[in-house]
Amino acid sequence: MIPHSSHRLLYATIAALTAIEFLQLSMTAFAAAPIMGELGMSPEDFSLANAVYASVAILAISMQRWFVERIGGRRFIRCATAISILGSVLCATSDDFAAFLLGRIVMAIGGGALFTSARMIIHHLLAGPRQFAGIRALGISLALSIAAGPWLAAEAVSAESWSAIYWLVAGMGAFAFVLGSLTLPSLPLAAGTPPAAPRVGRQALLVGSSFALLYALQRFYYDFFGDRAQLLLLLGAAVAGLALFTWLQYRAAQPLLRVRTLLHARYLAGMTIFTFGYLMLGANNYVIPMMLQRTMGFAWTTVGHVEALGLLAAVATFMVVTHFLPRHPSPRKFLIVGFGALALFGLLLSRLNIGADLPWHVLPALLCYSVFLLSVLPVAAMQSFRQMENDESAFANAQQLKNMLSQAGIALGVTLATLGQQWRTAVHYAALDNRIEPGNPAFEATVGHLRAALAPLVGADQAMPLAMTRIGYALARQAAMLANLDHFAVIAVLGLLGIVMTLLQRVFR
Repeated sequence: MIPHSSHRLLYATIAALTAIEFLQLSMTAFAAAPIMGELGMSPEDFSLANAVYASVAILAISMQRWFVERIGGRRFIRCATAISILGSVLCATSDDFAAFLLGRIVMAIGGGALFTSARMIIHHLLAGPRQFAGIRALGISLALSIAAGPWLAAEAVSAESWSAIYWLVAGMGAFAFVLGSLTLPSLPLAAGTPPAAPRVGRQALLVGSSFALLYALQRFYYDFFGDRAQLLLLLGAAVAGLALFTWLQYRAAQPLLRVRTLLHARYLAGMTIFTFGYLMLGANNYVIPMMLQRTMGFAWTTVGHVEALGLLAAVATFMVVTHFLPRHPSPRKFLIVGFGALALFGLLLSRLNIGADLPWHVLPALLCYSVFLLSVLPVAAMQSFRQMENDESAFANAQQLKNMLSQAGIALGVTLATLGQQWRTAVHYAALDNRIEPGNPAFEATVGHLRAALAPLVGADQAMPLAMTRIGYALARQAAMLANLDHFAVIAVLGLLGIVMTLLQRVFR
């Protein structure tokens, strides 16, 4: 254990390591469009960069414990944060897709396992009430990072300095480097039965299958109707590769990840809830800004500020949860509140219209979404590991697999949201387009009004084509809005199903 005087610095180290991962993910997701515009990237390029980052991060997470056992926590954090800083600088100074992709790869190598490291610092160096204080520092940092990401990204882009996003991450990495050097022990972990060294072939199988899975999921948005067979084949091969990697870990005498130890009801139930939460995070991180910016027409910076304000409720939620959890540890009530908040979030946004007001109609829904994230995710995570708290190796592997699943969950959420929006927009557009025909009184009245208004400005000959263009734009916007509402209606149903499943299950009581 560490000296009493160093506990506050250790809490700061935990918070800084957590912030590096979640702040950069939050800012990069929100600032996707400006980053693509500045670097001349297509959406396909940006999706490729995300898939590469996630697959490399999964590889880094899988090897985190093995490295710490051999070089010690302090040296590992120094190396990881230094590599993360280098990757952030490469992203900040990039001027094309290739340079940005290289920066993201380097960031994943260094920063991918930092959140896992933060959680393991709590397990190794803190005990009793101080361990709970460490968990609170981690959770508050996570919530603040998710909330601050849209605001900081909006400020950076509005100042015409998108690279400030990655300079900020580099500065956070330097802060964590210094704190880790001051607070972490230098000795390697004393493992009772150390795992065998990572095998190149198996790790290549892991990273290759992870990339294939995430890339196929990302590509479904662009190529679903054109190259569906090839994508399904790639997806099947990826799933088979990941299944083979898991089976090899299960059969190994000294595995890198002790999969066999983790196959029990509590852990599997917790990971199901946890993965669902990250799936919601990925899906809504895509749909919310798209609806507010593209469909409803709010300014980009305004959306960033409103999202940040709404997501700040996550901090208050986590403080409330951690206040009551020690006195009332039964998890079921927290899960019911969280899924209820998710259902209300979906219900509120499914009733919007294009003329809705952000503070009165959108902000309350975002507050509910924050309640869901920081009540369901922490409680599910804490409950999942109760049977492994006294088995240090199993606990570490469980944390690694949890964070590997979070990467896949976010990617899957984005994919399902994009496919759903594409499908429902096409359905609604077809239905609305059927009403655009001569003889329809509403159509005739709208065309006549637009022609009369435009004729003095562009002339009688151009007024009709321009009027039809305006109607086409309004049609596409309305179809997109209806697709957005469908998404949130499904979210409301999923929240209600979450309540039902929580009441029926017998694992978390």
